[in-house]
Amino acid sequence: MNAPVLVLNANFEPVNVCNTRRAIGLILSGKADMVMNGRGYIQTVKQALPRPSVIRLDQMIHRPRLQIKLTRREVFRRDNYTCQYCGRHTGDLTVDHVLPKHLGGAHIWTNVVAACPACNHRKGGRKLGEVHMNLLRVPKQPPANAYYIFGRHLDENAEWEQFIKGW
Repeated sequence: MNAPVLVLNANFEPVNVCNTRRAIGLILSGKADMVMNGRGYIQTVKQALPRPSVIRLDQMIHRPRLQIKLTRREVFRRDNYTCQYCGRHTGDLTVDHVLPKHLGGAHIWTNVVAACPACNHRKGGRKLGEVHMNLLRVPKQPPANAYYIFGRHLDENAEWEQFIKGW
C-alpha cells in the first residue's frame, strides 16, 4: 500500500507522487481516474481493486512553477553523491561552501558542493586558490523539470517515463 503512484494533472502534466492508499482514496472519491494499472489487484471483502501505477486528476490544479529547495540531500543528488574535489563516490559526504560564508559567500546553489570529509577538512575556511584545489564541475542550480524531480522513481517504475519526458 506504500508503493509510489504518479499523479498527473488533468492535462497529463506530472504533479506529484503519492502512495497507493492515497491514490485509491482519490479514485474511490471520484477525484481521479486510473491511467495505468501495472501492479495487480488489492483484494477486499467485496471486490478486487486494481493497484494503480499512474492516476490522473479530474480537475485541473493550478500550481506555481516548481522550485528545487536547497537542501543537503538535493546538493548530494545534484552532485551524484560524488566529492566535487577528489571525485570519490561515497555516502559519507558533507556540504562545502566554495567561497566560505565568513568571507562573504552565500548559501546558494552556485556556492555549495558535495565534499568528502577529508577534502572539506583540507580546504577548511579558505578559498580554492589558497589550497590549490579545483572543482570537478561548476556548481549550478538543478533544472526544475519533471524528469529531474520525478526521475529518481524511474528505476522501479519504468512505465512512468512516457508521462514524465517532455515536461
